[in-house]
Amino acid sequence: MSSLTDPSRRRAVVAGLAGLASIGAGALPTLARAAQASDTPETLRIGYQKSSTLMIWLKSRQTLEKALAPLAVNVQWHEFTSGLPLLESLNVGNLDLTADVADAVPPFALAAGANLTYYAIETPSPTAQAIVVRQDSPIRGVAQLKGQRVAFAKGAGAHYLLLEALAEAGLSMRDIEPAYLTPADARAAFERGSVAAWVIWDPFLAAVQRQANARILRDGTKLASYRRFYLAATPYAKRRPDVLALVYEELRRAGDWIKQNPGPAAAWHAPLIGLDAATVEAANTRRTYQVQAVDAASIGEQQRIADAFTGQGILPKKVTVASSPVWKPA
Repeated sequence: MSSLTDPSRRRAVVAGLAGLASIGAGALPTLARAAQASDTPETLRIGYQKSSTLMIWLKSRQTLEKALAPLAVNVQWHEFTSGLPLLESLNVGNLDLTADVADAVPPFALAAGANLTYYAIETPSPTAQAIVVRQDSPIRGVAQLKGQRVAFAKGAGAHYLLLEALAEAGLSMRDIEPAYLTPADARAAFERGSVAAWVIWDPFLAAVQRQANARILRDGTKLASYRRFYLAATPYAKRRPDVLALVYEELRRAGDWIKQNPGPAAAWHAPLIGLDAATVEAANTRRTYQVQAVDAASIGEQQRIADAFTGQGILPKKVTVASSPVWKPA
């Protein structure tokens, strides 16, 4: 039986302790630093807007905060008035992830050199945006917008809808007087009559219909499909695909719940965005909230939108949408 009184055994133990001391002086601090780094909380910065129903649902219930806690990831939320300033913030490194933006927004960001990754889409909701006029307006067709002042958010889905509606009526953007306004400013201008028409999306569309008796001149049916895209800063998407996977699954669940529970969903959402429940429920009937992986068809549509803006001289250069990465769920 071997013991520490055995000289050979004692020499082996001493050698082992010396080796352990050597590890303690060098490798162990490195391992400790690695362990500490993996436990250091990281912040995920998400941008959203009032139309970002699914992200607002997750935010209000702290779903992502709970789901990401085991990954040592905190969540920070930032609200924007519309999609273009949201993606501008993503482009300059102030955000890691965005909630949904309308299909016309990413081409503008790409034209500005944004390094973004597509990570999810909502299926088309063409009636969830429209050109509206006041109920007493003499304007009965899009062709009558010629020479008129029209309010919309630059680079929004509404911008593309207007572009296509004008083309359908034999007009172009040069035939109207654009008024680039945020939804709040556009609503005020619309109600006081300083613009002839307003191009807007839900829930603002439902609100102006119910509260100001606005009349729809043209929606996106057979004109602009109005998919909504979720995007990430490409460096973040490459570094944290695990976070994207988790956010993607939670978005899918949120979309399913909202469509299956329209009344309770509207009652929850209304006070968060300052509208009544009936208005929110009316808006939600026009949105599919069906979250899917980004496919070739949606990227092709993005290219057509980009080309339409380039053709009108609205984008300064050709954008190649397919050069942007697409994240795919496992």
